[in-house]
This record gives sequence, C-alpha cells and structure tokens, in this order.
Amino acid sequence: MRTSRMIVRGILAAALVAIVPVAFALTPKLINGAGATFPYPIYSKWFSEYAKIDPSVNFNYQSIGSGGGIKQITAETVDFGASDAALTDDQLWAAPGKLLHIPMVGGAVAVTYNLDGVNKPLNLSPDVLADIFLGKIEKWNDPRIVQDNAGVNLPGTSIIVAHRSDGSGTSNIFTDYLSSVSPDWKKKVGKGTSVNWPVGLGGKGNEGVAGLLKQTPGAIGYVELAYAVKNNLAYAAMKNKSGEFILPNLESTTAAIDGKASNMPADFRVSLVNPDGPEAYPIAGFTWILIYKHQKDAFVGKKIVEFLSWAVHDGQQYTKELLYAPLPASVVQKIDERLKEVTY
Repeated sequence: MRTSRMIVRGILAAALVAIVPVAFALTPKLINGAGATFPYPIYSKWFSEYAKIDPSVNFNYQSIGSGGGIKQITAETVDFGASDAALTDDQLWAAPGKLLHIPMVGGAVAVTYNLDGVNKPLNLSPDVLADIFLGKIEKWNDPRIVQDNAGVNLPGTSIIVAHRSDGSGTSNIFTDYLSSVSPDWKKKVGKGTSVNWPVGLGGKGNEGVAGLLKQTPGAIGYVELAYAVKNNLAYAAMKNKSGEFILPNLESTTAAIDGKASNMPADFRVSLVNPDGPEAYPIAGFTWILIYKHQKDAFVGKKIVEFLSWAVHDGQQYTKELLYAPLPASVVQKIDERLKEVTY
C-alpha cells in the first residue's frame, strides 16, 4: 500500500511540474509605457488589437502627457516613453543610454472654440491666433477676426483662452507653430512642452482642455483632432503658408507630412508645423515612441520591437478611423532599418 501511495504521489508531482511552466507561459508579460495624451486613442486601439495577435504580452500605457513620458523613460521606470515633442540634445544627453525616436502616426492639433450661434467653421489667420493667446485680442467680434469671417455674425463675447497645464507634446506642437508665425510670440513665450502662458486657464491632458472648452462659453483652445471630434467641439480653418484656409483632417495632415517626409532627418526629429503646400494643415506633428537602443531585458526588448514593427505596418490600418494620418511608405522603410539597430 505504501509503495502504491508513493507511486501516485510521484505521478502527481510529475504532473504538477509539467503544468506549472504551462501556467507561467500563459501569463502575459506586462510591458509598461507612459507619456503623450495626443496618441492615446490610437495606442489604446493598437494595444487591444495586438493582444489578439501576441497573447504573451500585455501593454499598459499611462496617458500622463509628453513631459511625464520623457521623465519616466529617462528615469527607466517604464519600458517605453511616448512624446509629441522630440527630445532636445540636452534631454538625450541626460538619458542613461541612447534613446531612439520611432514615429508612429501624424496628427493635427485643432484650434477649438465654444461659441454659440456660429454654425460654420471660423477662419483664423496665424497672427490673429498668436495675438489671441498673447491676450491682445479679447473679444470675438474683434475687427481682425471679423475680417477673415465675412458674413458671420460674431458676438462681443469675451475670449477665454484654454491651454495645457501639464508638460505636453500637444503644447509643443502648438507653441512651435506660434513661434514660427509670430516673432512676438517667439520672443515673449517661445516653444516647449511647458511655457509661461500669458493668459488663460489650464487643463490637464487633451481631455482636460476639451472639458474646459465644453463648459466655458467663449473659450478657445487646442486639442488633438480626435479629441475635438469625440467631444463635438467646433474647430477652425487655419490660414496656411500658401494663404489658404485649411481645416484639420486626414488629407490636410497627410499633406503636411508629405511636405516634410523627403527631408526627414536620420533620427526622425522633425517639425511638421507651417509646411509648404496649398492643401497642408499648418499645425501638425508626429508622435513618437521612445525606446532605448540597448534593451536590458531581452524578452521585453524583443517584444517591443515586434510590436513597433506591427504598428507601423499592419497597425496603420486603424489610423484613419481615429483621425490620425498614416505614415508614408518612405518613412516606414526608414523605421524598419532603425528597429534593426535595437539590441537585447
């Protein structure tokens, strides 16, 4: 009897040893990222779809703003960062290893507003937009706004500026644009993920600014296009470098990318604002995922590269439904070469 029990125990132990590795294999590895709110809608879609393709990993992304993403990847508290602002040379030097910028999609920053009784998109010129955010234009019926909007009955409502309160790549794109079109803005405020705003109210994330706009009559602000559409916010047609008033959409954002794709630097750190081309929307930008060239964890590094490769190829099919511009083939080809440089 004792021998029989020992045999049974041995069989059970062997079975348990066989089962335990399988259980561990079925537990997905958590890969953590943090950063920009600008691409959050497309990243959420990608992570959901990719889980169906590779169940061995689970991507956890915290939408905390580009500034937060840069800080966390620099501190190595996340596996990847995300930013709509390319890192400066000083920021790259501050990182403990070589960081790579991988562009994921292009997006438009919409100039949004809350103005009752105005039933068609407003036209705004670059100098007018800059002076609104400088606090120089304070009423919606200011003659300079009226001039670009013939036939529109603009009210004398006070303009209330809404901007980001956190470190923001969306702010970087927006202030980069204002700096490129307004010497006064460039001198007094400049560009960056965080600036000293001359006037206005601050909201955290694209979500926070969208919320401020919805609840504040007379407000004007800026959010990534998907947030404007999702929240049913009105947004303006901006006068571009060619003198055309252009609404943000897939076509005009793609035109902005095409205007800069041929001169893409090897590290992908390029500004898309104020591009050439009559059909180009002037306030657009890339959003990047930031990863270290040398990955300390071989499994995590391999899985991040596999995901990024999928995202810039098959994942691009989901961009249009979320109002992001897909990457041109020429840029994808360069990304493929860059991903080959990652070591584990």
